[in-house]
Amino acid sequence: MPIDKIFKDDASEEKGERARMASFIGAMAVADLVKSTLGPKGMDKILQSTGRGHSVTVTNDGATILKSLHIDNPAAKVLVDISKVQDDEVGDGTTSVVVLAGELLREAEKLVTSKIHPMTIIAGYRMAAECAREALLKRVMDNKENAEKFRSDLMKIAMTTLCSKILSQDKEHFAEMAVDAIFRLKGSTNLESIQIIKKPGGSLRDSFLDEGFILDKKIGIGQPKRIENAKILVANTAMDTDKVKIYGARVRVDSMTKVAEIEGAEKEKMKDKVNKILAHGINCFVNRQLIYNFPEELFADAGVLAIEHADFEGIERLGLVTGGEIASTFDNPESVKLGHCKLIEEIMIGEDKLIHFSGVAMGQACSIVLRGASHHVLDEAERSLHDALCVLSQTVNDSRVLLGGGWPEMVMAKEVDELARKTAGKKSHAIEAFSRALVAIPTTIADNAGLDSAELVAQLRAEHHNEGCNAGIDVISGAVGDMEERGIYEAFKVKQAVLLSATEAAEMILRVDEIITCAPRRREDRM
Repeated sequence: MPIDKIFKDDASEEKGERARMASFIGAMAVADLVKSTLGPKGMDKILQSTGRGHSVTVTNDGATILKSLHIDNPAAKVLVDISKVQDDEVGDGTTSVVVLAGELLREAEKLVTSKIHPMTIIAGYRMAAECAREALLKRVMDNKENAEKFRSDLMKIAMTTLCSKILSQDKEHFAEMAVDAIFRLKGSTNLESIQIIKKPGGSLRDSFLDEGFILDKKIGIGQPKRIENAKILVANTAMDTDKVKIYGARVRVDSMTKVAEIEGAEKEKMKDKVNKILAHGINCFVNRQLIYNFPEELFADAGVLAIEHADFEGIERLGLVTGGEIASTFDNPESVKLGHCKLIEEIMIGEDKLIHFSGVAMGQACSIVLRGASHHVLDEAERSLHDALCVLSQTVNDSRVLLGGGWPEMVMAKEVDELARKTAGKKSHAIEAFSRALVAIPTTIADNAGLDSAELVAQLRAEHHNEGCNAGIDVISGAVGDMEERGIYEAFKVKQAVLLSATEAAEMILRVDEIITCAPRRREDRM
């Protein structure tokens, strides 16, 4: 039996060089795809889905772009994964990590062609990554002790993160909002209690941060529009039993009066339930399901504000924020935790009425209301803001910061180059290649801004030979500038995650020497 019959008919395998080429090319193609979104002058992409309604997304968030792609090449999928992890882990740097991994592979390909074994390259990359990380650690700044300086660091980080996003025009305004929101969290990285509400209309500049919690609902009819010192019961229970459900219920009666009796009994049941709820001594009742007219009337008579159909995310967050728990039975009031807040009132945003809870129990909570021209703008603004919030919440815990604008890459490249000179053997080629890959990030930033990248990077390299130099690429003036003066800062955690993830992904793809594609499953003929 010939050897090539191990696999089924339609299965394919690619060996050695072919397989490696396929994975290199796939990974580089993905890197080139998101490359143009890197940096303050990066461009956006429009993604159109093939699903119903052909929804359109306009974004330049690397992870969002890659998440929406259906990719066939297995190596490219590895890059999509690292950008996803980067997004979950630190929130920003999703494009950088893919670009860096792509460049590492591009360099590795040249080395493989000149007969250097992939394992040697991997060993060199390992050494280089370690060295690059050390180089960054030497140059980090940490102002955790000094509150004012730390706040200004956070502002700068937020502005740098927003620089490459749709919010770049009003970045001071949004950075201020993000920093305020993060300071309210008091060091937790749980972004749940920051609620983002998107309301089309107005311009991005009209967005604001609200200290309380906003529920996107209207207040029922004939109920108090304003309650002070509210005690809130958050519930998930059916409040619609004041009519007999005709469908599916079989009741034999011999006259209409009997039907009326049954309806009366139902009404009594409802009344009992409402009284049980009122027995908790509350003045605001929020329910996830709908509330019929009769119970609503009863609540209004008792002067209790009843809110129905609070959407699920809203109601869970409301419980979290006011310190209440969601209840579904009301027999023993003492075991139910009520939520508290100082004031509930109705507010208008644009055309819509919303309910505003202020002075909530958990000081962490706040709502950010985003305004904008269209849904696309709002979605992208939310993604950008989310990136900034993630980075800031990580920085509050790990307060080390670096300068931005291609400065960290140049610092790392310089150290890695020195390591290459000291290293004997073939590994030194790989280490040198690593430093070339690092330089690709400032190069791309300059290219995207339409500047002469070769010239600028050469200048940067020369500048970085001086000790303690702060030079990076200043895209606005189109020259090499001092990053500290420009206030371009990045979080150390983001940079470290980019460096390590990209190296590991490149290493993984380098290890591949055979790609086996399984035969597709046949559909049985149903004739």
